[in-house]
Amino acid sequence: MKRIFLVEDDLSLINGLSFAIKKQGYMLDVARTFREADQIWAEGKYDLVVLDVSLPDGSGFDICRKIRQTSKVPIMFLTAADEETDVIMGLDIGGDDYITKPFKLAIFMSRVNALLRRSDNFSETDAELNSNGISVHLLKSEVYKNNQQIELTASEYKLLCLFMENPDRVLSQEQILNRLWDCDENYIDNNSLSVYIRRLRKKIEDDPGNPTRIITVRRLGYKWNTDC
Repeated sequence: MKRIFLVEDDLSLINGLSFAIKKQGYMLDVARTFREADQIWAEGKYDLVVLDVSLPDGSGFDICRKIRQTSKVPIMFLTAADEETDVIMGLDIGGDDYITKPFKLAIFMSRVNALLRRSDNFSETDAELNSNGISVHLLKSEVYKNNQQIELTASEYKLLCLFMENPDRVLSQEQILNRLWDCDENYIDNNSLSVYIRRLRKKIEDDPGNPTRIITVRRLGYKWNTDC
C-alpha cells in the first residue's frame, strides 16, 4: 500500500485531502508544522510527499531541501495561485510537481496518481543506460558521471532517462511533457520544463552555460547529443 506524507497547516484542507487520499486506498501521515514534519519524516518511509509552502514555524522549501539530502521520493508543493516565484523555487530545489490553491480534489488526486505511477514505472526495469560519460543504473536509480555518482531529484532522473533512451532524437516540449507528466500538460508549462532542463544541465554538463549533452534545437525542442 502506498504511503503519503502530507505537510499542511490548514485543518479544513487537511480534512478534504485526507478523505480523498484514503478513499484511493493510500496510507497517510499528516504534519501541521515544520517541527512535526521533521520528526515524522525521520521515523517513516514514504512513496510521495506533499508540502505546503507556508507553515507556522517554517517553510516547505526547507523540508524539501532536507529530504533531498537523503531521498529521491517524489515531492509535490501546494502553493498560492499568485505566488509564481514559489513555483519556480520549488522546482529548482528538487520538487517534482506543484498545484496552486485553490484546487479541486479530483485534480489533486490525478496529479498524485500520476506521480506515483511515474515512480513505479521507473523502478520496474533493471537495464543500464550509458552515453557520453553518463551511466544510469535504472534498478538502483543511480547516476554516474565519469564514474563519479551524482545526485538527481526524481524529476531530473526521469528527464535524463527520457533523453538517454532517445539519443540524437529531437524531443519537442510537448513530447517531453506528455511522456513525463501524464496528466493534462497545461498544469506544467514550458517555463517549468525549462527549470528542469537548466537544473539537470548543472549536474551533468561539464560547462552548463555551453551544454554539449542536452542541447537546444531552436524552435524544435531538445535532444541528447551523442556526438560530443
